Amino acid sequence: MAAELYLSYPGAFMIGFLGSTHCLGMCGGISASLSMALPVGAGFRWRQSAMLLSFNSGRIASYVMIAALVALLSTTATSQWAQLGPWLRTVAGLLLIAMGLSMARWWQGIRYVERLGAPVWRRLSPLTSRLLPVRTPSHALMLGAVWGWLPCGLVYSTLGWAALQPTVGSAALTMLFFGLGTLPSMLATGYAASAVQQLRQQPYFRRLAAVLLIGFGLWTIPFHMWMMAH
Repeated sequence: MAAELYLSYPGAFMIGFLGSTHCLGMCGGISASLSMALPVGAGFRWRQSAMLLSFNSGRIASYVMIAALVALLSTTATSQWAQLGPWLRTVAGLLLIAMGLSMARWWQGIRYVERLGAPVWRRLSPLTSRLLPVRTPSHALMLGAVWGWLPCGLVYSTLGWAALQPTVGSAALTMLFFGLGTLPSMLATGYAASAVQQLRQQPYFRRLAAVLLIGFGLWTIPFHMWMMAH
């Protein structure tokens, strides 16, 4: 299938980057707590960086694993999946729009989508208590790997595209680039939690990111509806 039918890796990165204000609400708190729990002293910045990078590496690794699993399952019914592809990509675009509306606090319907992952999270969430308090980068890595399964509308939106990639590897790479897009905000939260929190509360900042994300979702829907018509 033509390469233009698939979400580009830069596009996945931009979704993660634009939607990262949502990530701050769901994952930013735990990221900031990793820094605040460290004793200030010699080598503080090195220890802080190790903790933050380990946690976020685990989180992104889970995104990649989820995408690979979904893509692997989809290859068992390639012809049927291809027929559903345009519809599923349109749904992914609608999810992005819903995500943008939620970020701007105009409509919170995305929460109903996030509830779909609640059964899985209920089984995994007890593992987080066993990993707290986080004292080493290896513990932070494992905590991030568990945290990556937290129900998130933004992750689900991108996962819809990732699942329709032509190979399992490209699906995994899509989610990798998405995760890298969320990384700047997540690291900033750890290094300067109070400043990032203040920025996140600014209505203009939220609305700008929301409008861009909604625009990205709207851009995909006419494109794929045109593909279905031809």
